[in-house]
Amino acid sequence: MRQELRLSGSGGQGLILAGIILAEAALYDGKNVVQSQSYGPEARGGASKAEVIISDETINYPKINKCDILLCLTQKACDKYIESLKPGGILILDDTISNIPNREDIKIYKVPILETASKNLKSFMVANIVALGSIYELTKIVTKESLEKAVLNRVPKGTEQLNRKALEEGFNLISNKKESSYGEVC
Repeated sequence: MRQELRLSGSGGQGLILAGIILAEAALYDGKNVVQSQSYGPEARGGASKAEVIISDETINYPKINKCDILLCLTQKACDKYIESLKPGGILILDDTISNIPNREDIKIYKVPILETASKNLKSFMVANIVALGSIYELTKIVTKESLEKAVLNRVPKGTEQLNRKALEEGFNLISNKKESSYGEVC
């Protein structure tokens, strides 16, 4: 098993922390992991991406060329990285993205990640954790227990309850979608 993920959006959305959390969860599961990140010079609003490679085998090359899973929280990120998604891959889009890629060789899910964070949880700051819950439900790339442990280990002290709720909201977005087929584009 080797899975390559790219989490993309803009600065301030917490995607680098999300990548770190996902990598830590994979380590708890006994997997080999490489995590990297890049972001624009702006503190907020500039381009941001985190990349995570999770494997049962040794990881000899730490960069992602073609990813298996691509998360995009902005239209700009989707436009920039869509060609890096492998055929057969999974594209997770925030539902604010209107220009959906015309690719029949991937599965596309539109998920209200940013809206869930701002409306249900009253905090844009937990959109990254909502996204992690959605990624988990779609891929089962790490165990639920390891993901919860990594989230609670990495979030700021005093925000554990909010982040636990954000993770649960992310799980529910996909669980409910699977039951109702809401939002699935494929």
